Amino acid sequence: MNNYNPISALLIFFVFVVLLFIFFRPVKGWFWILRKHFKNNEKTIIEDVLKQLYHFEYSSNKVDMKTLVQVLDYKNASIVEAINKMTINNLIYFESDILKLSEAGRDYALRIVRVHRLWERYLAEKTGFSKTEWHDRAEMMEHKLSHDETNTLAARLGNPKFDPHGDPIPTKTGKMADVIGVELPLLPINTIGRITHIEDEPEIIYKQILAENIHIGSLLRVVENNSTRIVFQSEGEEFKLAPIVAANLTVAAIEKEVVIEDNIARLSSLNENEMARIIGISKESRGESRRRLLDLGFVKGAKISIDMMNPLGEPHAYLIKGTSIALRKDQAAKILIKKSYEYKS
Repeated sequence: MNNYNPISALLIFFVFVVLLFIFFRPVKGWFWILRKHFKNNEKTIIEDVLKQLYHFEYSSNKVDMKTLVQVLDYKNASIVEAINKMTINNLIYFESDILKLSEAGRDYALRIVRVHRLWERYLAEKTGFSKTEWHDRAEMMEHKLSHDETNTLAARLGNPKFDPHGDPIPTKTGKMADVIGVELPLLPINTIGRITHIEDEPEIIYKQILAENIHIGSLLRVVENNSTRIVFQSEGEEFKLAPIVAANLTVAAIEKEVVIEDNIARLSSLNENEMARIIGISKESRGESRRRLLDLGFVKGAKISIDMMNPLGEPHAYLIKGTSIALRKDQAAKILIKKSYEYKS
């Protein structure tokens, strides 16, 4: 007699799928939690402590044990044990209750920072990963690359001076280029400047900047600056930020007179029946993505118009050099245009 029950089999299969999801779901699945737990070895903790101390030192802030424990996602006992070993090995020392890097500790920290920022540059130029993923992926790789592998990566990238956010990348001898500019809220009204750095921490503020589609390398003009908001114009759009968010943008003021033309905008702002000429591609578009746009004909001087609007929002199809090419809004926002007074017939 056949006892096969399809309903029971389906139920067992459903339970099996649910268990798989609970175990392997991204970030919060048991597999990833256990993996993170076992990954948190002593070397990783020591390197994370050194990097945090370096960042505090670089920003001229002092840090004690209580603050360090709060910013690091490790058990207190693990951090204390790591601090003891680092003190014995002369990587750090205490000045009263303040933790400080020794010369050897600072050199070690710079090697970690170098790997992190080089890897972010690699992700930006050589892969299709979203910029929201760069930091976390670089956090993993900074503990894995050897000194020789890091130098090979730097050479492959052309020994860049800055990462995609505008942070300076230490050379193999620990030297770094200067970041030019000041925090946006410090600039007076009517200042014209260029965004030279976008701070990617804390994450919640960085995500707000990403949502606004603000690009490094963009020219801007400050039109309002007070205790409640900073307003600036850039690439044909107006941006309004709270001062705490605007402080994550570093802007280099341009001393000589620069004209920001009103009809220069982003391709994403082009309307149906409007014509435009491409004036360039934002520095925000890098590596393979940039080369692809150039290969498709998005070069300076090319005429462009909307060929077809997507009723669902995006992508839109743009007509350039006789070819219809579909771009998402975030792609089109990285192409700068100068709108003409011609209209598509």
